[in-house]
Amino acid sequence: MKKLVSIMTLTSVLILSSITSISASAAKSEKAIAEFADLVSPLLNGQMVPEVITTTIDGKEKKLSDVLSGKKSILFFYRGGWCPFCNTQMGQLKEIEPQLKAMGFQLIGISTDAPENLKRSVDKMSLEYQLLSDFNSNVSQAFGLAFFTSKKTTDRYLAAMNLANPLQKNAAGDERLVLPVPAIYVFDGDGLVQFSYVNPNFKVRLHSGLLLKAASLVK
Repeated sequence: MKKLVSIMTLTSVLILSSITSISASAAKSEKAIAEFADLVSPLLNGQMVPEVITTTIDGKEKKLSDVLSGKKSILFFYRGGWCPFCNTQMGQLKEIEPQLKAMGFQLIGISTDAPENLKRSVDKMSLEYQLLSDFNSNVSQAFGLAFFTSKKTTDRYLAAMNLANPLQKNAAGDERLVLPVPAIYVFDGDGLVQFSYVNPNFKVRLHSGLLLKAASLVK
């Protein structure tokens, strides 16, 4: 009997130890905002979509996993409708959307734009795919794509684009504008990353042909 109790006690300790270890790992996996674009630590191929809340174009909060809703999805992060490189990419994705749909994919864009600005982009570009708002950069942070812009960039963007996004304090305690490194993620129906492209150089985006090829390999 004593031996059985000892075994049960040991088992309980091991289970509690495992739970503590898992909790610690989960805490460590929370991604910090990178100090520079080159230092981001993005979500990798083979990892699951993070449990994070996003905002729809109608201003409603929704779990990102619910937005994907078990469908094969292509999620692309862009800086905002004020960025000409982003607008070019959005137009290119619009052109290949019918091919992506034929493969069973839904196309979703997410940026730091507020919902009302997302509506302007949809109207201006006649977009059919869904746009999400990450006004506070919570989603890009969960994906490991968020970074602090420099003082020069922060001041220039706030003045030129009249951005209203909340500034956040970097390691030095200075308030900076936070942006996402542009990225594209290809998810299967289970929310698993099958392909990703992340480039700190916001002027360089993934070629549409390569995205179509990557998407064609996802079953």
